[in-house]
Amino acid sequence: MATYLGTHGGNVQKFTTDPDNPIEGQVWYDATANTIQFRAASFTAAWSTITSVNTARDGNKTSGSTTAALCTGGNTPPYTGANESYNGSNWTEVNDLNTAKYAVAGAGASNTAALCFGGNGPSPPNYLNETESWNGTSWTEVNNLNTARSTLSGAGASDTASLAVGGYTGTGRNIVESYNGTNWTETADMNQARWSFGANGSNTAALAVAGETPPRTAVAEEFNGLAPVGSWASVNDLNTARTSLMGAGTGTAALAFGGEASPGVEDATESFNGTNWTEVNDMNTARAQGGAAGSTNTASLVFGGQPPTTGATETWNGTNWTEVNDLNTARYTLGGAGTNTSALAFGGTDGTVRAFTESFNGTNWTEVNDLNQQRRQLAGCGASNTSALAFGGRNAPPDRQAVTESWNGSNWTELNDLNTARNYLGGLGSATAALAFGGTAPSATGATEQWNGTSWSEKADLNTARYLLSGSSTSSTEGLAFGGNSPPITAATEEWASTAFSTKTVTTD
Repeated sequence: MATYLGTHGGNVQKFTTDPDNPIEGQVWYDATANTIQFRAASFTAAWSTITSVNTARDGNKTSGSTTAALCTGGNTPPYTGANESYNGSNWTEVNDLNTAKYAVAGAGASNTAALCFGGNGPSPPNYLNETESWNGTSWTEVNNLNTARSTLSGAGASDTASLAVGGYTGTGRNIVESYNGTNWTETADMNQARWSFGANGSNTAALAVAGETPPRTAVAEEFNGLAPVGSWASVNDLNTARTSLMGAGTGTAALAFGGEASPGVEDATESFNGTNWTEVNDMNTARAQGGAAGSTNTASLVFGGQPPTTGATETWNGTNWTEVNDLNTARYTLGGAGTNTSALAFGGTDGTVRAFTESFNGTNWTEVNDLNQQRRQLAGCGASNTSALAFGGRNAPPDRQAVTESWNGSNWTELNDLNTARNYLGGLGSATAALAFGGTAPSATGATEQWNGTSWSEKADLNTARYLLSGSSTSSTEGLAFGGNSPPITAATEEWASTAFSTKTVTTD
């Protein structure tokens, strides 16, 4: 067995306190603590010079690690698409970007998978929205940023999960977009618009620090993709722009049907899979301003509408619409809640504003107790014909309402009002956790409010203010808003998600 004496040529010394100025590697016995002590090496962080890149430049993008990195784009001058790969020892010239650019941003954890986006190009308009993806061999142009800009920052560990943050378009921007490997989606803005700042982290947990506003700022903000604060993000549009449409389903499995396009009333139906809208079989009766119910895009219900005023009811099985028994009172601009086997229809007008409520059991409509406040152009949501919420609407002009009523299967009870009285609004969620968005108050609004079962609180607005829109979801934490009139009539679709920036403090000397 090897011993300390045999290895180091001396015995372990005994001390009652630490020895004066011990040298690196020295070992001693602490008789007071009855332990062996050791003087470890002291390490200090420092920069060391390594091999230079082949092309001198600034305004470039770097990504990867200390052993697998990329240096991309920049200004030499002129602007360049030069791309170099680092293996831990040397830089090697590899395939260039498709577009020479400067003041770009990017993301990626290695030299085999990266993303480069935004920047300045050599020809006006100088601000770029181009995005290119690197597979270890070449750059491929993919879907563009929604907003062209330069001197932005990027975060994310891969080319399929990235953030593009802030930037400059003649003024500082606070725009944030998230990339999923296919599309960029606008998400919650930073609190501080800025450019030329530092950012790091992932697409769900990132940090933005300092930068130019002007003036220069020390503000740091943290992005938490799981924070319980709502925001709207733009996703792929409907195929047919329309207003006064109906909707059902969830944020990842939705159905949009009917409405008014240009020109005329629509019977068109589109199904949403979480990414894209697909045209499917039309309704039997073209209509607008009807009621709807349904928890997915495979089981939905449409009832009422106009022109002419109808009580026609159709049920959707995922493939086709089938006519079933009509409402007892034909009407339009009514509210709806529930599923295709357990639904509620309330309010609306047939020339006279109604408080009528009808319950559907999958076969027949039955008249039940009326709303406390008769109204049309209202919104509703809920899980069944025994649990629903009705809010907003209008009686006679200019009587926009903020009234909220809850249905318990037998009666309507008035609860706390919306903060903003409005009509032609959209709604999604349940009787205890709902979202009210858009509408007229009196002009088009993007105002969004969240219901917690007791009261409404104001949340982040829609990106596009509009009315006569529709929504889908049985949850107030995820869902869709689509179509409507801003004006003009729009096909825009926005997704509600829980993402937000929160401000943190940075101190400077």
